[in-house]
Amino acid sequence: MFEPIRGFTSLQRTPQADLKLGSVLAFVAGAANAGGFLAVGQYTSHMTGILSSVADNLVLGQLVLAGAGVGAVLAFLLGAMTTAWLVNWGLRRELRSAYGLPLMLEASLLLVFGLFGAAISLLTTVFLPLTVVLLCFIMGLQNAVITKISRAVIRTTHITGLLTDCGIELGKLLYVNRHPGHQPVRANRQRLRVHGQLIVCFFLGGLAGALGFKYAGYISTVPLAALLLLLVLRPALDDWQRLRGA
Repeated sequence: MFEPIRGFTSLQRTPQADLKLGSVLAFVAGAANAGGFLAVGQYTSHMTGILSSVADNLVLGQLVLAGAGVGAVLAFLLGAMTTAWLVNWGLRRELRSAYGLPLMLEASLLLVFGLFGAAISLLTTVFLPLTVVLLCFIMGLQNAVITKISRAVIRTTHITGLLTDCGIELGKLLYVNRHPGHQPVRANRQRLRVHGQLIVCFFLGGLAGALGFKYAGYISTVPLAALLLLLVLRPALDDWQRLRGA
């Protein structure tokens, strides 16, 4: 059961494995982002917009809202930092699940997000800001995982950059080379396929997350958490068996 996905989070990386993992994480990010919006009324992967809102709210004198935005940005930043800490800690100890450690944490936090659901409706003032911070932390955590693994080739929560790269490659693809004396303009079709796949996976995840939250509520985070745990379970079991036998 676990063999087909063993390579998703293994230490020995290939571009194909990176794309498979990136596609799954893009789906999860889209689902968490869309479902999170229905829950808290805010997209939590969009740091550009959040930071811009901080500037707007400072100018308008909305200091509480500006502070909330700063907290969201810092949570995203802390999530990325946590990924770096966990991965490097695991690599130093030669753990096969080193790249999966942040995903295990993310799965746990998604379950916490699901548990927060009932509390949000009871104590909105307290739990709503905490939920936003939690989701921003998760987004930073996850985006840093695939960024670190793929050496910044793949990102899963920044669709603006992916669309920009797709636009550049499409522009090259449709460019008419009419000057024989010059180097022809050629599109990187592989990059176009990779980025296109990530965008589609994010969008499909968004549909799944929105539909799941609409019809099932916060419990819809459980399948996402289970999917992440499935990716890292085999390497984690290998580490457990190796440490027990040491």
